[in-house]
Formats: sequence, C-alpha cells, structure tokens
Amino acid sequence: MTQHTDQTADFSEQEAIRRAKLQALTEEGGNPYLLTRFDATHTSDAIKGSFSSLEGQTVSVAGRMVSRRIMGKAAFLHLLDSKGKIQAYVRRDDIGAEAYQAFRNLDLGDVLGIRGRVFLTQTGEVSVHAESVTLLAKCLKPLPDKWHGLQDTDLRYRQRYLDMIVSPEVRDVFIKRTRIINAIRSFLDGRGYLEVDTPILHTLEIGAAARPFKTHHNTLDIDMFLRVETELYLKRLIVGGFDRVYEIGRIFRNEGMDTRHNPEFTSVEAYQAYADYHDMMDLAEQMISQVALEVCGTTEITFQGQAVSLKAPWPRLSMAELVLRESGIDFFSWRSDEEARECLKARKVHTEPHFTRGDCLAELFDEYVEDKLIQPTFVIDYPVEISPLAKRKPEDPRLTERFELFILGSEFGNAFSELNDPIDQRARFIRQVEERRKLGGLNAQVDEDYLNALEYGLPPTGGIGIGVDRLIMLLTDSASIRDVLLFPTMKPVS
Repeated sequence: MTQHTDQTADFSEQEAIRRAKLQALTEEGGNPYLLTRFDATHTSDAIKGSFSSLEGQTVSVAGRMVSRRIMGKAAFLHLLDSKGKIQAYVRRDDIGAEAYQAFRNLDLGDVLGIRGRVFLTQTGEVSVHAESVTLLAKCLKPLPDKWHGLQDTDLRYRQRYLDMIVSPEVRDVFIKRTRIINAIRSFLDGRGYLEVDTPILHTLEIGAAARPFKTHHNTLDIDMFLRVETELYLKRLIVGGFDRVYEIGRIFRNEGMDTRHNPEFTSVEAYQAYADYHDMMDLAEQMISQVALEVCGTTEITFQGQAVSLKAPWPRLSMAELVLRESGIDFFSWRSDEEARECLKARKVHTEPHFTRGDCLAELFDEYVEDKLIQPTFVIDYPVEISPLAKRKPEDPRLTERFELFILGSEFGNAFSELNDPIDQRARFIRQVEERRKLGGLNAQVDEDYLNALEYGLPPTGGIGIGVDRLIMLLTDSASIRDVLLFPTMKPVS
C-alpha cells in the first residue's frame, strides 16, 4: 500500500489536514493517484454553448473544484476546466450516502470527474446534476483566496500554474499568444515563405552588442554559444536557393532584465530574395495589421490607456530627419567625427572617444526621439557604423538601407536591405569583432563560413526580425514581458 506521509516537512495546518485526508483515503483503498484516465465527454463551454441539444443528456466533465456551497444533503460546486467554469449539483440521494460523505471531505482545488445530466437551475445557470463524483487528484495546498487572487507578483511568475488556477484570465493571454504566433505563421506561409529551423548552439561568438550564453560540448571539447539571432543561417539558405524563408524561435542574450527584456525571448526573422528594405516595411505593416485584425478584431487598440492605430500605411522617416526635428542638430552639417562628439558634449549627451558621426547620430536619436514615437513609425537610413549587416545607400555610403519599427517608444522590428558584398562584409565583421572584444567578448570571431557563403553570391535580399513577445504584449495590453512568457527567467529563491 502506498503511504503518503512525510515526517520531515513543515506543513501549515491546512496542508497537514489535507495530507491526513489523503492518507485516510489511501488506507481505505481510495488512492486517487492510481487512476490513469477519466473519459470527459464535454468541456464547460461545449455544455453551455449546446444546452438546447444537451438538456437532459448525460455528460462527463473534469476539472478543478474552485468553489462549493454545501446545504445539508445537497451541494453546488463549480468546476474549472481548460475552457472555463461549469456548475454541478450534487445530492446525497443521487450518489449515495457514502459517496456524498466522501464528497463533503473533498477540498477546494481537488481535481474531480463528474458524470451527470445537463439541466438549467431556477436561477438560469446551465449545470450538471451529478450521478457520480470521482476524485482524480488531491490538492495538497490551499488555493489563494478567490476574491483577492494571487497578489504576490513574484509568486505569480514563479508559479504560473497557480496563477492560472486562481486567475483564468491569465490563461486567456497565453491562448491569445498562440493565436498570434499562428497568425504570423499563416501570414508568411500564405506569401510563399518556407518555415525552417536553424541551430541554437553556435561554435562562434558573434555580434558586437549582444552578449551570448556560453556552454561547453564535452564530446567535441569545445565552447559553444546559444544563438543571439537566426540571421546568418537564414541568409545562407537564400544563397542556397530558397527565395523566401522564415523562422520563429527562441533567441538567447546574456543581458539585463526589465519589463521589455528577458534573457530568452521569441523572434520571427524572414528573408526574401530580390527584395529590399522597402519590401520589408510593406511586409511588417501588412503582417502586424492583419494579425491585429485576426486576433483582436480591429487595428485600433489600446495599450495601458494609450490609443494606438495599427492601420497601414505607417510613416517612414529617416533617423537624421527625426533627430533634426526633435533636437535641431543636423547630422549632415558635421564635417568630422570630432565635431560630432563635441556637439554631443555641448548637449550633455553620452559620447565615447571612439564615436564616429554615425555613433553620435544614434545617441541623439536615443536621447531626443525614441520615446516620442508612439504610433507605428519606420525609422529608416541608419548609420553604417551601427548596421554591420545592412547594405549602404548608393547615394550616401555613410548610411544604410536599414529601418527599425517603433511603437509606443519601443523597438519592435529591425530590417535591412541585406549586405551581400563579401569584401565590405569582411571589413565590417572585423570592426564588429573589435568592438565586441572591447566589451569583454574575448572569444568573438569573424564568421568565415558566412563570408564563404557570400562569396558564392547572395542575391539582393530584404530581411526583417520582429520581437514576437513585444508584439504579444501590445496585442494583449500586457505591461511586462513576463506577463506574456509562461515561465519567465527568475532569480532562484535562496
């Protein structure tokens, strides 16, 4: 016989009572953990939605008991399943005195299977009149108070399972998350893009700004790095002959955490041969507006009280133009890098001795512009110094055919006309590696295999990456990225 005692644990009074009930059940041969399945014929929403055809019919439902009201020889309870709640009516004369006493000994949170007839109560609530009640799993910990829910935000993220039990609306966010990702996939599939998978473990540390997570492969005895992007492998596939590819997957960056950043997050990257960054702007605004329509039913949404219109088309403004408008500083008036740095010092804007004119323009954008871009805006024509994978503008090689999409003062996407000149790319990779090593990335290397692929010829290509989690935050009105990640990264409890 299975024993359910734990002499070393320090249980609360309620936990001790629940464990004692479980032990008593086990000793009587009623261990609920031995049950392997329960045939639930209907979900809560199916019963309520089809009441006219199910009235008087026998159904089986399963879920967690989240409320109960005992009135002597009868009781009402609510079961919570994956689709919502349904009321059940349990009467001693219907299930028998012994079974009814066992039912009275159950606790809120216990997982039950109920078989009975569908009926409508005098108050008009669709319910199940129980013919049998089966305990499927014992809840050994008391649920939080139903009126106040789970108040501890840290505990909500650590114990998402409990958060979803006491706050069913939390589950709605994650159902919507799946719908959003499916809508993105459907949009790209419908336009001839091929979904692919690329490696998560890389043998090179790449990227100038993003710090990777490092691990070690024992068999090969080499250090490896979790990917900080999917870009270079996807563009290899364009070289290989796929004209349109995309990947939705996890990205890992060993960086800070706040309401918009988590060390692992989801992105979608898409690449199209014979296209440029204008095509990627079209793709972004069409995809996001269509996803909003499909999931929210409208392109006019509200985020934390701020109205946002996702209806296309969206403004396309150059970084230099926006900086001039907001700060009065003209990027094109600077005659040297030193003059640009002095300009920033005069405005008390952060600068470094190695900053070029392009670096200075980016700093001014961060200082004066970014937080003012509330409605969807494409910021285009970034300096070459901060765009190592973007093609230069033919009419001004200081700038690149690159854009970032901003909504509500946050970056939602990044895209280029992809650099396909292997000689220029090598020079920029070398500069990128130098910058990475200055930031402590001593293992940073040039990706020689990617350069080798470019030497076989990458056709003119447009590429884009969009932060899926931020898009989900926007479309679910969630203030923190942790609210849209089922299990966000948390500091271990000491």
